[in-house]
Amino acid sequence: MSLLDRLTGPVDQAARSLLGCHLAVNAVTLRITEVEAYSGTGEDPASHAHRGRTPRNTIMFGPAGYAYVYFTYGMHYCMNVVTGVEGTASAVLLRAGSVVSGLEVARSRRPAARTDAELARGPARLCSALDINRDFYGTYLLDSHLTPPPSPVADVSTGPRVGVTGALDVPWRFWITGDPTVSDYRRHTPKPRKA
Repeated sequence: MSLLDRLTGPVDQAARSLLGCHLAVNAVTLRITEVEAYSGTGEDPASHAHRGRTPRNTIMFGPAGYAYVYFTYGMHYCMNVVTGVEGTASAVLLRAGSVVSGLEVARSRRPAARTDAELARGPARLCSALDINRDFYGTYLLDSHLTPPPSPVADVSTGPRVGVTGALDVPWRFWITGDPTVSDYRRHTPKPRKA
């Protein structure tokens, strides 16, 4: 089965299939070690497409294999791989990766990282290590950027997604068990309202 065939299946299965894949962008290649699945309209309150199509999320409605890049907290880019069948929104957030080539380039982009395992640990750091920004939105990934894993990933863990405000306990975060680049789990904690 091709990677595209896997990406057009259910979003949780598509997410698992991305583990171990190599993502090559701007002279750095990562092995994807952690992902989160997000379903579509009306199905997943944590999804950007939960309330329908907007100019920002329109790429989530397919077809599969494209990059959905968004800016968050006024300072960070995050990247998803669009999955599912065309017309139904779903995407997989790339949460972490291990640098397999271009290590010095990644280090130059992430000078605050204390170890190589921290270079792409977390979705914003991953985009920083790859120098991904809004210009990458809508890029087709399966021609040259995203390739299947050299060997199947045998040991996969699953748990709730990190920092979401809806569907807090849906176990749609997947990671390569024991990989040092995987981010720590933090459940969303609402900020107290000012009186």
